[in-house]
Amino acid sequence: MTKAGSDDYFQSKESIRCMVLKDEINFSPGRQARGWIFRITYPSLVRGLPALAKRATMYFRSMIMRQLRSMGWWCAVGLTSFTVAISCKRSVAADTSVTQAAPAETKQQRDARMAWWCQAKFGMFIHWGVYSVPAGTWQGKQIPGIGEWIMNKGKIPVADYAKFAEQFNPTQFNADEWVETAQNTGMKYMVITSKHHDGFAMFHTAVDGYNIYDATPFKRDPLAELADACKRHGMKLGFYYSQDQDWHHPGGGAYGGHWDPAAQDGDFDAYLRNVAVPQVKEILSNYGPVAVLWFDTPKDMTPARAKLFLPILALQPQIIFNNRLGGGVKGDTETPEQHIPATGYPGRDWETCMTINDTWGFKSYDTNFKSTETLLRNLIDIASKGGNYLLNVGPTSEGIIPAPEVDRLKELGTWLKVNGESIYGSSPTVFGDEAGSYSPTEKDKAGKPVFVNKWEWRCTTKPNRIYIHLFKWPDDKLELDGVKDTVKKAYMLADPRQTSLDVIQKDGHVSVSLPKTAPDPIASVLCLETQASQ
Repeated sequence: MTKAGSDDYFQSKESIRCMVLKDEINFSPGRQARGWIFRITYPSLVRGLPALAKRATMYFRSMIMRQLRSMGWWCAVGLTSFTVAISCKRSVAADTSVTQAAPAETKQQRDARMAWWCQAKFGMFIHWGVYSVPAGTWQGKQIPGIGEWIMNKGKIPVADYAKFAEQFNPTQFNADEWVETAQNTGMKYMVITSKHHDGFAMFHTAVDGYNIYDATPFKRDPLAELADACKRHGMKLGFYYSQDQDWHHPGGGAYGGHWDPAAQDGDFDAYLRNVAVPQVKEILSNYGPVAVLWFDTPKDMTPARAKLFLPILALQPQIIFNNRLGGGVKGDTETPEQHIPATGYPGRDWETCMTINDTWGFKSYDTNFKSTETLLRNLIDIASKGGNYLLNVGPTSEGIIPAPEVDRLKELGTWLKVNGESIYGSSPTVFGDEAGSYSPTEKDKAGKPVFVNKWEWRCTTKPNRIYIHLFKWPDDKLELDGVKDTVKKAYMLADPRQTSLDVIQKDGHVSVSLPKTAPDPIASVLCLETQASQ
């Protein structure tokens, strides 16, 4: 690097000059890192045209980034019309403070790290990308499968798919509105796709120009805007990143194999080194606290390949990551997709991710939306088994969460405002058989017994509390067996006065006299205040 006060760092034909103003050693204490500030000097003609000045600044930004990356630096960039500020860290291979293995985490430390997540119970998944432009249709044909897989399922050539970026201009995207929608639903964290399998980055990456800032008319970084909004509203934010499958960059993985070999074939390990690892480092470095990192589809990931990502997690010591990195890495959470396990995952933290309709990414003609009743029962069922519910929305190419999804989210939020006490921070049922049982005769495709759900009631618990979620309202009384603790009081959560209901308890059997009508048409919650029996 040239030193401060030296000759021009770069110079263009138009006599637009870029000079190093500041060169700070140890920009990031404790790591091999630096920061530089560059000032752009323009001739008077350019200074009078702010739009042209900013384009010139972007030109220099690209030149600077290429030069720095060639010297082995990973960089984060900020800019105005006349200044580029760059903070840099040595590459993973050279940065020993990042590559050294973290000390073993104790159970107490892990519990503290996971505490907010276990308390939260309910989060918003957001699948949003350039696939929202075709919205399920290619060359006049509706492509089967989920919306974000259209490139794969439709076997769209890389160059043709990349052209969708030119039409991607989500000017109606409002980060605050999205966060407020999640909060009003009662969701406690959000996870958004930073890059899905199509290889398109939904953030301003320095790896290449295939991203929402450089390749679209939008010229904004929605992840940065969402990070700022989450900070303002006190919402936890996480990122999904497809580390294995990438149908755009040469060498990236693809289920079913490549269909555009001239563009897609290449060295998978080179793809990891040059695209996936640097981009994961960017999203963990440039967007403030990252609560969750959500990997996916690790079909080609070996232990050695997975190991490339583990040191980067040290950039966010409190991060929670899932079990889909691959290479035998268990991660922090199990991730059943589109189903609720019969008995949860005893001894493991887990999270069911589900769609509201049948697709993750937006499809214009997928109107098979689940009812609010189904979505609410899912939330309660998952909580009763000790899990979290990550419920997906698929925004349009304009940046709008579809109205049918918003309507259902509002209804969930209304219920949680009254009954959220029975969900947030709750523990699993003290009963167990209320959820259903395995069929003695029916088998699934794997030859295992099918679990047959019962939808009469579910149970969640807290210290000195048992919550009974009633889906089917009893005629007169609720009869429960197996209640070990003494019931001191019973009341409906929907009753603001907490009017006591008559309770008869004998030898573990509890009978509660209920109101004549259910307080809620979907799920009414009975709270039993308890005390450990002597």
